[in-house]
Amino acid sequence: MASVALPWADTPLALIPTPQYQTNKTDIFTTGATHMCLLHNAIFRGYNSIVQQAAVIEDGQDMADFIGYCLTWYKFVKSHHDDEEEVLFPTVAKILGDDTVFTKTHAEHEAFLPGLAAFHNYLAHDLDSAPLDFDGERLLALMAAFEKPFEDHFRSEIATIAALADHPNAPKAGTPQEAEASALFKSWGKSTVSKAGTFDVVPFFLLNLDRSTGPSAFEEGRWASWPPMPAPIRWGLVNIAGAWNSGWWQFASCDSAGQPQTLYALRGGSSGGEVKEKEEL
Repeated sequence: MASVALPWADTPLALIPTPQYQTNKTDIFTTGATHMCLLHNAIFRGYNSIVQQAAVIEDGQDMADFIGYCLTWYKFVKSHHDDEEEVLFPTVAKILGDDTVFTKTHAEHEAFLPGLAAFHNYLAHDLDSAPLDFDGERLLALMAAFEKPFEDHFRSEIATIAALADHPNAPKAGTPQEAEASALFKSWGKSTVSKAGTFDVVPFFLLNLDRSTGPSAFEEGRWASWPPMPAPIRWGLVNIAGAWNSGWWQFASCDSAGQPQTLYALRGGSSGGEVKEKEEL
């Protein structure tokens, strides 16, 4: 990790180690679980950045922007959940010929969804016409109510997918079935974030991906170029698509280059007195 004042967005939810980093396996399910893990870690950084900043948001405009940032995190999580249930899980179950492989995962989803809905209702409905009534402590209490089942699921799902490599019906290396499963994970991974929202979820995702390198970076910076995309495309998604809601992204865990940054509300912004000028993307 680049040098940055603590606390950073790696607490309270610790980042999830990737299966490929842990095992060096390259089968389709280990690879698919690894890419899912990197997406989950972006969601965790978003969660952590909300938890660490919620109680110190004081400036009125910052409250409105922070609500937008939080609602984007919700949209990211909800869209991710729906896309798994509607597309990924049924297709993987069909490939394996086993409708039971995600039974535990379905139950885990149901355990945190009510709390997630309460989080959304507070931000989207209770504060719809009165953002200045934002209460960071209330938001933190709502998050604490679903934190454990949420965290448990996001960790467990990675292990569940990686373990499918040992399923008796797992496609054999070099077979058309393996190619089909590999294509599924790749196409789903490319589309699941973009279809959630180009002007909100995509910038949120990219600005909560740690792209730092070196021994102190997450897994030694192994994923600094993930997801693979041309640099001009990445730049445009952050700086052009992200411009629509630019005030929201000041709360993100990383800057436009993907380098960890001290969280906005903890470096002087929104904490009373002269509010620090918002940084450009």
